Amino acid sequence: MNFTVNQSALQTALDIVLKGIGSNPALPILFGIYLKASEGTLEIQSNDLNVSIRHKLPANVIEEGETVVSSKVLQNIVKNLPDAAITLQDEERGVKLMCQRSTYHLNILPVQDWPSFPELIPEKTVELPSALLATMVGKVYRVVSHDVSRPILQGIHLSAEENTIRLVATDSYRLAVCDANTDTPAGEKFEAIVSGEALHDVLSMRTMTEKILIGTTDNQVVFSFGNTTHISRKIEGNYPDYKKLLPQTCNAALNLMVPETSAAIKRVSVVAMQNPAVRFDIDADNGQVRFSAFSPDQGDASETIKADVEGTSLSVAFNYHYVFDCLNALSDQDTVRLELLSETQPAVFKATGKINYLYLLIPIRL
Repeated sequence: MNFTVNQSALQTALDIVLKGIGSNPALPILFGIYLKASEGTLEIQSNDLNVSIRHKLPANVIEEGETVVSSKVLQNIVKNLPDAAITLQDEERGVKLMCQRSTYHLNILPVQDWPSFPELIPEKTVELPSALLATMVGKVYRVVSHDVSRPILQGIHLSAEENTIRLVATDSYRLAVCDANTDTPAGEKFEAIVSGEALHDVLSMRTMTEKILIGTTDNQVVFSFGNTTHISRKIEGNYPDYKKLLPQTCNAALNLMVPETSAAIKRVSVVAMQNPAVRFDIDADNGQVRFSAFSPDQGDASETIKADVEGTSLSVAFNYHYVFDCLNALSDQDTVRLELLSETQPAVFKATGKINYLYLLIPIRL
């Protein structure tokens, strides 16, 4: 094997495939990066048996071949090299990497132990605008559960039907739903529970194209864009029927300015170190809401802002971290509507626009 490739192109490729290397791979070979040079193309792969990533880039291939090298070592070398031509070639006991005046002799891993890349034919596919999808994922990703005992909640429920994309995520304490209009195949429905981490990683890759193709098989989800293919395990099971959780009415509703509300809660929450509860006292008569927090060690804080209040006055408390996640997801919005039934029943934050957003949050008992 003997090929030459540009440092910046190789660095970009490594940034992509390194997302497929787990923190504790099941097999020693999976600590490596697979390289295959053939027909003017360098193919790079990573695999942790749950996620497989393949990326291809142009290269000057002098001699075809394949090898596996340490991913950590290769990444550390490439990122410290100048933006110049890198040559990698076989030698007796490993590979030789050269760039300008730098030369490395690297050990290799047994290429015959490398697992073959899955060649899948998806049963269902949908092509979606990547920028819109990335924005939507950013609004729900923080709500995905990290509880490994409940894998279904580690996923994002993605559906595309009748020119609408919808994403749903929950960790059982809160629920986020967003939808947006886009072209989808007429009369077809695409639905899958996709790992929230995988979906977020894919859409943040530097080589993302204008459109991304998402496909599913019995147990895999395939993302294809440009010269990159990302395969991850599909999360099996039935996603919670979130529609049953949404209140049909409310006893109080208020329209809040997102920047003003976020800033006020941030100031009040400074004293809420041990107790993350921030209290909302909604005054319908005077058209205002008072935010307050208390800590036995630090003291208390409060701030009142004007609000357009409909219905009755009531008081409710929320985990301010969860409220911030909602308001941060709405940083591109001016206002948010908060609908409440009582101090113990789930509250709903709503915002409409190019992307419609709903955030259901369970209160903390006062």
